[in-house]
Amino acid sequence: MLRRQLLHFGAFTLAGVPPGLVRAQQVAPRKLVVVMLRGAVDGLSVVAPYGEPAYAAARPDIALAPPGREDGLLRLDALFGLHPALAPLQPRWQDGSLAFVHASGSPDPTRSHFDAQDYLESGTPGRKATPDGWMNRLLAALPGEPSPTRAISQGATPPRIFAGPASGIASLGLGPQALRHRAIDDPQLQAGLSRLYAGDPALAATLRETTAGRAEISRRMGGDAPAMDPSADGGAPSARSFAADARRLGVLLRKDPHTQLAFTSVGGWDTHVNQGGARGQLAGHLGALGQGLAALADGLGDAYRDTVVVVISEFGRTVRQNGSGGTDHGRGNVIWLLGGPVAGGRVLGEWPGLDDAALVDRRDLAVSTDFRQVIAPLLQRHLGLDEAGLAAVFPQGPGRWRGADQLLRS
Repeated sequence: MLRRQLLHFGAFTLAGVPPGLVRAQQVAPRKLVVVMLRGAVDGLSVVAPYGEPAYAAARPDIALAPPGREDGLLRLDALFGLHPALAPLQPRWQDGSLAFVHASGSPDPTRSHFDAQDYLESGTPGRKATPDGWMNRLLAALPGEPSPTRAISQGATPPRIFAGPASGIASLGLGPQALRHRAIDDPQLQAGLSRLYAGDPALAATLRETTAGRAEISRRMGGDAPAMDPSADGGAPSARSFAADARRLGVLLRKDPHTQLAFTSVGGWDTHVNQGGARGQLAGHLGALGQGLAALADGLGDAYRDTVVVVISEFGRTVRQNGSGGTDHGRGNVIWLLGGPVAGGRVLGEWPGLDDAALVDRRDLAVSTDFRQVIAPLLQRHLGLDEAGLAAVFPQGPGRWRGADQLLRS
């Protein structure tokens, strides 16, 4: 059992690289962070189409007021406005590093959270037999030198999106306890395990990578530990806890030049009842998320200019509010793009409209842009993936989106 635990610990414990290798790295790589909103966030409240009369008519109790009114939307353009709880992100919109792709999502029609999240993480909508996640395949196809911390998974358990044979995925827990001293950090235990596994090259190598890596991460992150929120152990994505975790992830991405990929998730978006408008349940969650994304950008520091953050959810919610003051499972949603390389300050995508004839099943915003069509150009233009690598990451090939060239700065 100890052997299995140690192998699992080595595969998923936050590790680093020897200082000599860090000094040899001269240029920080481009980075991609994926933030998954589990539970299906209401994209029609995140980026609300206030310019369409059908929007307010369909949501008499939860529609957000137009820009300029009390508790009104933050104006993005003549059609769309940003939820006022996301005001912490407004500076990123104004500096051109925040964009949205509306009416986007999965082409599969499921309204099951489990299936939709599985398809989003496997990258193969409609195919349940896919054994690995698209970020694991991306890690295998990524050009450049491998590293024990080339990818970071933040959370209590390894996510589906990183499942697969590719190595180099380290795990960062939630809350300040994620960085606390553990038994494996004790020199006497390390020496004993080293003697115990001297005859097993694989275990010995895993032990060396794990202990050296934890020491290096402790050195890198030590200066930031006092600033972490000591109350952030609850697990729920409150404004304080998510902001602290997001900032911690950003600092790690900035301080470790070998890390290129990261994934984290936030729950609480299944708003069937009492969703609220500018205030209430959804507004509270969006306020936490906005503060967290702003903290992530702050933690990235100079690395923000080389990082793209993708915020995505499994599907959207119904256009019309339900009898409980909420919204039910829908289809089209909005993808958020944040970071220095993003050609922001725009709402992209082909907007199908909210007229009854344009809705799916006369209830849902249509999906006019496949989520893979948004991610694919980021993998190629930002991370340098070639056509063969892209085909390995997204084997079903969703086809090219005509807005792909508009996502990133030239």
